[in-house]
Amino acid sequence: MSTPTRIWTPVDFDRDGKQTGSLRLPISSDLSAYGWIPIPVVCIRNGNGPTAVLIAGTHGDEYEGQVALLELARSIEASTITGRILILPALNFPAVEAGRRVSPIDEGNLNRLYPGEAHGTATQMIAHYVTTVLLPMADLVVDLHSGGRSLDYVSCALVRPCADRQLDERQMEMLRVFGAPIGYVTDGKGGGGNTTLPAAAEPLGVPVITAELGGGAMLRADGKELARLAVLRLLDHMGIRTDRTLPQPEETRVMVSQSGSLYAESDGLFEPAAMPGDEVTAGQHAGYLHSIERPTDSPINLTFGTSGLVACRRFPTLTKRGDCLYTFMRDIEGGVQK
Repeated sequence: MSTPTRIWTPVDFDRDGKQTGSLRLPISSDLSAYGWIPIPVVCIRNGNGPTAVLIAGTHGDEYEGQVALLELARSIEASTITGRILILPALNFPAVEAGRRVSPIDEGNLNRLYPGEAHGTATQMIAHYVTTVLLPMADLVVDLHSGGRSLDYVSCALVRPCADRQLDERQMEMLRVFGAPIGYVTDGKGGGGNTTLPAAAEPLGVPVITAELGGGAMLRADGKELARLAVLRLLDHMGIRTDRTLPQPEETRVMVSQSGSLYAESDGLFEPAAMPGDEVTAGQHAGYLHSIERPTDSPINLTFGTSGLVACRRFPTLTKRGDCLYTFMRDIEGGVQK
């Protein structure tokens, strides 16, 4: 990890004012031997103070966070803050440009490739830049997601538990400040484990708040607005902004992963019987899988194997064996984080 990044930028992160530019990701191709791909970045700085790194577009087909950060990049001026805000609304720009979860250049899933490699693939280089350049500057990272093309998520903010008790407590406090209806404490095992952004940030003592804000590769207005207000609340909490006029969120229901995710055991057309946020019980009807090849066969009757709250469900109807249909949460001991 001591190898210097290959990504560079004309943006001066130490200069006061508002700058708009790009990180330059070097990509050599047949038609562009010395070319680079622009990753948009906005740096807003006013004197000394905390640094917040705001990220969306880790996956290119997740839009609520991207639009929320574009709105904030336009509306926040340096004169209204103390410290520094770095906004990257399309971090994996090749994936964002293609409207895909993974990069069309290398099929890289950015949130599965941390801490990255300086001389790796395009996506590994982005992860390495975040790890070696952005995280050491950060006092807070907000990484905004949704379910993308394949999943529809209940709106929630997520934190990854860590061994550092003080960092753990700071993240739980920020989970409350974020103000999502559900706070999701996740071990990350279902989403990349130690190859994610929160895992890369933990050794540096940097708190990371992740969010899931909808899905289906659609722009959900409520998810976008939650992201915008949540980021502003966090900036106020950090002392970067001093505007205290934002509406206060309702209490956050704190939950953890529940085992028993439901997967498709055959190909077919998925007819769901529950939505994200629904409370379900073991044995309850979960939907049908209709066979395309055998039109006169009865559909497969799906049932839930566990009780809990539906965290997400598959969004596309066309389904292959092995596709995840539902995941679940359950209340953490104590229930509501106050």
